[in-house]
Amino acid sequence: MKKIDLHIHSTASDGTLSPTEIIAAAASAELAAVALTDHDTTDGIDEFMAAGKAHPEMLTIPGIEISTLFDGREVHIVGLFIDHHNPKLLEFMKRIQGERHDRNLKLVEKLEQAGYPVSLEEVEAVSGGKIIGRPHFAQVIKEKYAFNTLQDVFENCLKRGTPGYHPRVLPWPAEAIAAIHAAGGVAVWAHPVYRNQNERSWVRRVLRKIAPEGLDAVEAYYSKFDATQTRIVIELAKEFNLALSGGSDFHGENSPGVMPGTGFGGLEVPENLLPPLLEIAKKYILKQSDPSNKDLKEE
Repeated sequence: MKKIDLHIHSTASDGTLSPTEIIAAAASAELAAVALTDHDTTDGIDEFMAAGKAHPEMLTIPGIEISTLFDGREVHIVGLFIDHHNPKLLEFMKRIQGERHDRNLKLVEKLEQAGYPVSLEEVEAVSGGKIIGRPHFAQVIKEKYAFNTLQDVFENCLKRGTPGYHPRVLPWPAEAIAAIHAAGGVAVWAHPVYRNQNERSWVRRVLRKIAPEGLDAVEAYYSKFDATQTRIVIELAKEFNLALSGGSDFHGENSPGVMPGTGFGGLEVPENLLPPLLEIAKKYILKQSDPSNKDLKEE
């Protein structure tokens, strides 16, 4: 069975490979399917889909990753099979991008106060796209102030609890799920147990709230998951009647050791996860075309 990768980032957000280069890397890895899921933007999807036409043996899936907030923690919702030109989704992204820009202005202020002044223009120059995140700040700081690694920058300047950290204003998960559904997409909770203690109880607590709000699937296969974490997610997906997804969270040079379809070498997202996700996507497409269909009203 071939592998798939439903969680990848390009230069349209905080990755270092272009959407075209993502397609080439995925084809080289002989993936059966690949999804582009950049943070808070669909800007790279047209290029991604166009490049994918050269590889008809590989399904190319338009997607997005949206950061949300639940009980003080970030919950990332991936959208798969989205209509990336959908007006409701684009309007939602415009709002989120504005809030991201406000956060970035605060980061500039705080970093200067902490003794690491950088300008927004410097960060924009390395971003490669409209979406600017902390990894882009880290790249500039690393070069200007002789840090050894990007992780060192985060540990000293950018992560929660450091002088340069400033939180983003994030939407509620239900808002992201609704925007993804409006665009005909499948809503997936990405890496639900990543970096959390008491992982099973945390995931169950979140799912009790967001599964009834329309969540479709959970990411059970992920680069940084061990076998126990994957098992936890699979068991809870069954408990809440959710489909499974998976991906590498590839960011190019910004995710050392991670490659499309392989993660750190042990990741294998099986191709047989695709049919259930495709069936869910068809449901939303049908619902858009015939909103009066009572059989499709319950999500």
